[in-house]
Amino acid sequence: MYSLARKASCCCVSIIFLFAFFVATNPILAAKVGEQIERSGDEIMVCGQLFHTTAPVVLWTDPQGYDAYRVERRFGDLENSAWEESVKGASSLDSPNRYGIRKDQLTAKQLEQVRGGGWTLPLLKDVVDQFVMHYDVCGVSQQCFKVLHDRRGLSVHFMLDIDGTIYQTLDLKERAWHATISNSRSVGVEIASIGAYPTGKQEVLKKWYFPADDGGTLLRPPRTLGHLGLRTVPFYGRPARPQPIVGTVQGVELTQYDFTPEQYDSLIKLTATLCHVFPKIKCDYPRDKQGMLITRVLPKKQWKAFQGVLGHYHVQKNKTDPGPAFDWEKVVGGAEQLLDKTK
Repeated sequence: MYSLARKASCCCVSIIFLFAFFVATNPILAAKVGEQIERSGDEIMVCGQLFHTTAPVVLWTDPQGYDAYRVERRFGDLENSAWEESVKGASSLDSPNRYGIRKDQLTAKQLEQVRGGGWTLPLLKDVVDQFVMHYDVCGVSQQCFKVLHDRRGLSVHFMLDIDGTIYQTLDLKERAWHATISNSRSVGVEIASIGAYPTGKQEVLKKWYFPADDGGTLLRPPRTLGHLGLRTVPFYGRPARPQPIVGTVQGVELTQYDFTPEQYDSLIKLTATLCHVFPKIKCDYPRDKQGMLITRVLPKKQWKAFQGVLGHYHVQKNKTDPGPAFDWEKVVGGAEQLLDKTK
């Protein structure tokens, strides 16, 4: 009798322990009504789900965020920022929405499902297979959003500021307007940089970059921009390589200063995250038969087949971003190393 009671007692203890373990490891059962879930500050949002990048990320829902869902202008007087007022002063604004539906690869049934926002992560993974790199020719992300959203009626999923802060303006389920034919299948990032220039048109670089006392180069945005919106204050920027980089894009020789080390660090982490979340985005860039970077627009057939990381100039013939200074090997190689650690 004692043995049976002891066995029953042990059995009850085991059941209680297993139930407690199940509750503790099940987030829904372990949660309390009204309990607040904190965000650590490095996550991006995909289909409403959060994914860590280990880089600083500001979402459109955060203080200091940039919300591409809003139809009014972000900057200027609030009283005059509504769509009705915005369209009066900017002929390029032809729609209150700066984004659309990723519909090119969807069936009629799938389109009906997602038109109300009903994307599933597996479906989005099947659609997104390109990550497009841009430079913004604005110099800082605040100015980039002002130009894209307020003046041009365009959008991009991410902006990468000179201090390495990543701003996400839309959920990645949305079709941002950043790279014409690639919009439905891609994620885009605008990297803060004043850009690349042909010989004889490089005067703008002298307004942004200055010699440092140690022989290097300082990145110092013009005071005429006013408040820069940087999260890191003070921020003393330097290009990753001190000397201007000269290279050919679309058959034109261009000069450009490199991006900052902080930007490269965050971009490597963002690239690795996207390649992990979206398996169709291969961690590689367009190469020729010798394995060298292609520095011009891809032929339509090659563009259609390409899945991976590419520049705006690979998509459109009239574009040169992210320019000759962009270090493809640093970004892709660094992202590959991070991906290897997740296996």
